[in-house]
Amino acid sequence: MADTPDRIDPMSLRLCETRWFEDYEVGEVFYIPSRTMTDALFSAFQLASGDNHPIHYDRHWCAAHGHRELLAHGYQVVIQTCAGAGQLPHVMGDALVAFLEQGSKFLGAVYAGDTLYPQLKISELKPGRTTGVMTCEATVWNQDGTKVLEGFHKYLLKKRPA
Repeated sequence: MADTPDRIDPMSLRLCETRWFEDYEVGEVFYIPSRTMTDALFSAFQLASGDNHPIHYDRHWCAAHGHRELLAHGYQVVIQTCAGAGQLPHVMGDALVAFLEQGSKFLGAVYAGDTLYPQLKISELKPGRTTGVMTCEATVWNQDGTKVLEGFHKYLLKKRPA
């Protein structure tokens, strides 16, 4: 039987090695797993946000106003670009200082039952003295291949220690 330690150091457990600011290249893509917009996700978002507009939670109201299903709140779509749902924050590891900024533009409706495919693509690397700012283009596509959101994230990353 292999030796098992009596204790572990949770801070030493890593999914992968840290990549520092200078280890990235413009054009790199970080995929985020797809997610289908279920009734449970609509309910969870309503609970968390407090938003109670019927366009997001009343199918009869939606049908009466020409919508085929419940319409996702814009922020419910934006959160699909959360880097933590994918590999990027694990790759950033100890280099990540802060999530600085986010912006987004909604390009199409997202309904209950739609499956979304988000990704982050490095669009700019702006070095500083000991840190740098990584800008990522954030996009979300639906199951039909239609882009429903475009935007950006900015992260402050440390450069490699001396």
